[in-house]
Amino acid sequence: MNQHDHTAHPEHTAHPEHTAPPGHPSRTLRPAYDVKAMPTGVGNVVAELESSKDPDQTAEVGNVANLWRFFVYSGIGIFAFFIPFTVGGKRTILLDHIVTWITTTLGEGTRYLALIAIIAGTVYQFVSGRWREDYARMVFAGLSVLAVILCAMLTFGFGPAFLFNPEIGPFILDKLVISVGLLIPVGAIFLGLLVGFGLMEFIGVLVQPIMRPVFHTPGKSAVDAVASFLGSYSLGLLITDRMYKSGNYNGQEAAIIASGFSTVSATFMVIVAKTLDLMGHWTTYFFLTFIITFAVTAISVWLPPLSRITTDYYPGAQPHPETQITGNRLQAAWREAKRELAQAESLWKVLWANVKDGITMAVQVIPGIMSVGVIGLVLATYTPFFKALGVVFYPLVWALRLPDPWATSGALASGLAEMFLPATLVASSDNMVLKFTVAVVCVSQILFFSAMVPAVLATDIPLNIAQIVLIWFIRVVLTVLITVPVAHLVF
Repeated sequence: MNQHDHTAHPEHTAHPEHTAPPGHPSRTLRPAYDVKAMPTGVGNVVAELESSKDPDQTAEVGNVANLWRFFVYSGIGIFAFFIPFTVGGKRTILLDHIVTWITTTLGEGTRYLALIAIIAGTVYQFVSGRWREDYARMVFAGLSVLAVILCAMLTFGFGPAFLFNPEIGPFILDKLVISVGLLIPVGAIFLGLLVGFGLMEFIGVLVQPIMRPVFHTPGKSAVDAVASFLGSYSLGLLITDRMYKSGNYNGQEAAIIASGFSTVSATFMVIVAKTLDLMGHWTTYFFLTFIITFAVTAISVWLPPLSRITTDYYPGAQPHPETQITGNRLQAAWREAKRELAQAESLWKVLWANVKDGITMAVQVIPGIMSVGVIGLVLATYTPFFKALGVVFYPLVWALRLPDPWATSGALASGLAEMFLPATLVASSDNMVLKFTVAVVCVSQILFFSAMVPAVLATDIPLNIAQIVLIWFIRVVLTVLITVPVAHLVF
């Protein structure tokens, strides 16, 4: 988000088949890339959630060895993602500094590395035979072959002139493909520190009191939200699908969580921020995006189609309504963190597994970015396709006085195809309000056809394409309405 799973934590397990009981609509579409199993270090999340026990009512966790890991490893992860500092006159976060150093060191060699990675990702699809499994995989397999051709043209300097337009081919390859290909493995290391040693569980319990009244979902869904934002939407979708089919979520709750909480990971937010020259405002961008994304979710749950989705539980599942947590919430959160910490693997196992997963994910992600990105920019540059599609946003953009309403409306519309496209289409603008607004929309829209939509359809969560498109439209409109005034205050 799968053209590319916007995550740093893929697993190599095959996607489970989704066979519904009699009377339940069957889902045959599977994502172009698997909805991944949970990453190393958080394998007990679903089991813990499915227990449906009040943390205050469960047995006290005994003494956990090496409690310092919670503070040290989580602290390093927080520092890597959220604390900017200056190196060589450039103020940004640790992840960005590392990627900049790698790209500077390798120079033109990064293009050859990207080509090798794209070839590897393409070959993998055909060798594994997955391209034959459904139409979505066939389409993305074809797009991956196109990505190999496009990257080879750019690397070796041959092909049509339009491809070498600095704002099309070189931009996609140098600014997105290479950056994403490096950031995913590097980000995987630090995301493993964030989600593998109890921090996710700790935060999840603390925010539970706001989930039911604000989002109409059980308190335990906070873990889904945190898992998506800190890990990946595929992790969030996996948890949601399992919880729905086990009777812990009803249909409406599962739909709200899937369409409102399954964000791209923080790693991909870095790419968006870099593309739009927002790394100097990274901390502001990250936390405002976090707040706005979930504010939009809180509003959208009151609106159709989410408000009209069935509240029935999965057919054949035994409903397990959530028990309200009582007592000291901080103690309960710390107990959950210790429970996860007690089951956590060693640091080196977590890091090694996440590096392997990050590299595997990178080679699957970047072919889609290469092909879909170039196609999208060609359509945007040489055709009126997105401008025509963006007519639905024109009144809103005009009313809010954003620059170049037609171009801006088209950029917003392009997000339905791929979450990166809006950022690429406004990257050359000098208007920081516009850039910030688009940067937030890229994340807050959540749903896009290059990855997220096929992944949702691959689950048993009761959402169809028409509902997904309508939810996407509502989320974009609400995000723009909220973000523009905020952006004027920031800039």
